[in-house]
Amino acid sequence: MTADEFREHGHALIDWIARYWETVEGHDIQPDIEPGEIRRRLPGDAPESPEPFSQVMADLDEVVMDGLTHWQSPGWFGFFPANASFPSILGELAAAGLGQQGMMWSTSPVATEIESHVLDWLVDLLGLPDAWKTSGTGGGVIQMSASDSTHTALVVAREVAALRGNAVDRLVAYSSEEAHSSIEKGARVAGYQHLRLVEVDESYAIDPQALEAAVEADSNRGLVPAFVCSTIGTTGTTAVDPLKPVSSIAERAGAWHHVDAAYGGSAMICPEFRHLQDGVELVDSYTFNPHKWMFTNFDCNVFYLRDRRALIDALSILPPYLRNRPSESGQVIDYRDWHVPLGRRFRALKLWFVLRSYGAEGIRHHIREHVRLAGDLEQRLRQDGRFEIVAPTTFAMVSFRHFDGDEATESLAGSINASGTSYVTSSRVSGRAFIRVAVGQTHTVDRHVDRLWSVIEEAA
Repeated sequence: MTADEFREHGHALIDWIARYWETVEGHDIQPDIEPGEIRRRLPGDAPESPEPFSQVMADLDEVVMDGLTHWQSPGWFGFFPANASFPSILGELAAAGLGQQGMMWSTSPVATEIESHVLDWLVDLLGLPDAWKTSGTGGGVIQMSASDSTHTALVVAREVAALRGNAVDRLVAYSSEEAHSSIEKGARVAGYQHLRLVEVDESYAIDPQALEAAVEADSNRGLVPAFVCSTIGTTGTTAVDPLKPVSSIAERAGAWHHVDAAYGGSAMICPEFRHLQDGVELVDSYTFNPHKWMFTNFDCNVFYLRDRRALIDALSILPPYLRNRPSESGQVIDYRDWHVPLGRRFRALKLWFVLRSYGAEGIRHHIREHVRLAGDLEQRLRQDGRFEIVAPTTFAMVSFRHFDGDEATESLAGSINASGTSYVTSSRVSGRAFIRVAVGQTHTVDRHVDRLWSVIEEAA
């Protein structure tokens, strides 16, 4: 493909993406296909001869479109949002075109320095401690997902405990029973043999008294509390764990305190939500996902630390072929030491594009609108005698169930999703089925929530 052909096909692809976004609302959100159907449309062998790019483009419509789940539909209320935006897409395109491998400062100074600078911006925008900037003792790094950051925090906590002379098979990790499954998976990957899922209170946040009792019981048994995870916005109900009392317990036990704010962290750009992270200055690490609610397409997770030294000491391995003068000067950041992979993409470019294109005020506007829309839906549900709100609507997710019980609730969720115009997820809490409505797709406005409510009213 020549540069001129690249221009021609690139323009065509941009036009195709723009048309997709203009028409995505008209597609059923879930594809109506059977397992294996997409593969059956593909040839059995890779092409021996080059195909014209026009034929490749044609298969976006003939093959790809039929298998898409339309996460970018404004009727998407399932799981959490996985938002994209035009500035983010353009940033991703620019990053792909530049083809940087940013494993060290010397392999791409601009990839490293834009990432450090943009993440320092976010410290201020989210009301996080100044010490978490790269000018302080901490710093931030872009990872693939919150699961990666949590797994990394578990490894760092393990290494800190091991340096104190503690055997790995005696280490204990703690989280609430409503915490994300990545805690359990990460603990397993990091070699923890003991994981405690602590009881929650009536709002489904971790119960500090139950945590303290679990820590004390383990200490009395000769085990070593090494890691505690708090959550700002649990996946099930968006519950918020109390950071200050959990930090006090972790500090007394000598355990690493990590915060999973994968969903709720983006809301901290709005000052009215920052009371929910009271005590954040006391924690050791913190993660949130701009690819959930900050209009930056997947993958873009941010991982902050209070003291980056612990992370680097745990992960740094320096073979001769990676040695270079800038690194040895101590004046640069080598992000290869900040996560498990050696190689890394120029992810910061799309986040930089988004922050500059929306501005902080633009992001605040959209988050506040999503919160308002969720509040309006909650009020409608409360006023209708058929439904029960099962958890506080802390951010922009409404959790409700049908008063007629589990079967009616699950049937309602199925009917909503069968409509094609809206998509929700069902889950369980305290043994009961409920429906999660996560408002937050980039282009969701009043009429999309009105349409969802009409489906709920008719199907209930």
